[in-house]
Amino acid sequence: MPDARVGEEHDEIPGRAFDRRLATRLWTVARPHRGLIGASVALFPLIAGVELAQPYLLKIAIDEYILKADWPGLTGIAALFLLTLGVLYGLRMVEAYLMQLTGQRVMGDLREALFAHLLRLEAAFFDRNPVGRLMTRVLNDAEAVSEAFTSGAGAVVADVVTLAGVVGVMLWIDWRLALVTFATVPVLCLAAGYFRLRARDAYREVRRRLARLGAFLQESIQGMSVIQLFAREAHERRRFGVLARDHRRALFASTVYEASLYASVEALGSAALALLLWYGGGRILVGTLTFGALVAFIQYTNRFFLPIRDLGAKYTVMQSAMASSERIFALLDREPAIVSPTAGVSVPRPGAPALEFRSVWFAYAGDEWVLRDCSFEVAAGEHVAIIGATGEGKSTCARLATRSYDVERGRVLAGGVDVREWDLERLRRHVGIIFQDTLLFAGTVEANLAWSPGGAVSRAALEGAVEAANARGLLESLPRGLGSELGERGANVSHGQRQLLAIARALVYNPAVLLLDEATSSVDPESESLIRDALKRLLEGRTSVTIAHRLSTIQHCDRILVLHRGRVHEEGSHAELLRKGGLYARLHELQARAQPA
Repeated sequence: MPDARVGEEHDEIPGRAFDRRLATRLWTVARPHRGLIGASVALFPLIAGVELAQPYLLKIAIDEYILKADWPGLTGIAALFLLTLGVLYGLRMVEAYLMQLTGQRVMGDLREALFAHLLRLEAAFFDRNPVGRLMTRVLNDAEAVSEAFTSGAGAVVADVVTLAGVVGVMLWIDWRLALVTFATVPVLCLAAGYFRLRARDAYREVRRRLARLGAFLQESIQGMSVIQLFAREAHERRRFGVLARDHRRALFASTVYEASLYASVEALGSAALALLLWYGGGRILVGTLTFGALVAFIQYTNRFFLPIRDLGAKYTVMQSAMASSERIFALLDREPAIVSPTAGVSVPRPGAPALEFRSVWFAYAGDEWVLRDCSFEVAAGEHVAIIGATGEGKSTCARLATRSYDVERGRVLAGGVDVREWDLERLRRHVGIIFQDTLLFAGTVEANLAWSPGGAVSRAALEGAVEAANARGLLESLPRGLGSELGERGANVSHGQRQLLAIARALVYNPAVLLLDEATSSVDPESESLIRDALKRLLEGRTSVTIAHRLSTIQHCDRILVLHRGRVHEEGSHAELLRKGGLYARLHELQARAQPA
């Protein structure tokens, strides 16, 4: 089997705060919601205009009414100021709602696209990519992209509009005072550039360590029963602690740069304010500037430095969005290695063998061949068993028959047609598998059984399949029968009961060729008896290939294939193979000796 620990993708993509190529692709994703985006953008100048009017109203209130002791006029300007506040808060609420709605819809579209794409990828992809990493793509990365619309790019555009308005109004009121305010901008740009570069490297380290932590956590939770069985709790807790501390330290390092940028902007803003007070105060004394204008400039200065002060947070959001976009599009751009042909075959050829391997060579990695020039046929209606030592390629044959993997050399045919010429969906309806480790999904028993390719399945058909699979006793023990809820992976029923439900599901699915991959292993004798009886009903009238280790379970088969070193070493019925005295006879003798007296 392939090594699932080998990762195909890498998380160490630092990302830039803006990437034109990625931004173009993100716009393609967001285009269906351009109405919402347009409405948000249309609000930016309105909000900026209302916000910029407030300091100017203060200037008028001070110069025209307070200093002249005009109480009625001051009351009117105060009411107008309150009105602008109400309008501003209303516009900001609408803006925040539209931006959040846009981000959520884009995130939903990305998640649907990613999951639909994952459904099309071949089995080898999932062998090389841990589950935790793929979950990060669908959940965390899509959410990070949505942040670009809610508090990243949208906020930056709004800030740019506001800054442009602030600069314009300040220059209009008094250009000399405006230049004093802008005197610290060159120093501010240098500080922002310095901390931005440092923050980028620190952020990259945070993402790398977070990916390690997530992969370890996902693997540990999946293997919790093994950890507890071998009393490894303390050891795993220490490993998790080390990874968590590494992530925390990396996060602190990135926080230092963000905090430094924030403090630098605050300090430079205070310095600009001090220059403004010194220069403006001097002009007030000589009568070339009004007190109201100075107060307005102080307000505009705060509005000028506020978006710059928040630059670090916005930069982090955009950098995260760009890095997540890179990973998302890298996954979406990965074409499936196994796809249906343009005009795929949907029916077998009359009179052809149900399943045939012709000189098949296959390796999961490199030249480590699992199958070497393997050839055999299974006639329609025949019951064939495949046995062999671990690693001889028994389960591989089942995976090649359903085209979960493609052969390196040779051909695999189903119904006389190369599986690569079949329509994939039709092929997998024609050839079904019951695995050793049956997977049931969280949900009702009925939802797990009603997997018919024809669509809806009647309750009578489900109950008939349950009866034929000897699962009636199981349903009667459950509180709501077919409507009973199963836990994750069917954890609230036993392994034998899961196999009975898998047989019932196969009866509903009704494939023409059925592959049984160790279907009766790892169960108690009572469950095995029920499973064997159910399998007899399941296999009536259909072609079957049974993969087994225990020879006692396949003695009734029409023919037995013995795999050795990647090819069929012997074949024949149970009695014929015993008479030959070859590998099968030796395996039978060894298993007979291992049986308890």
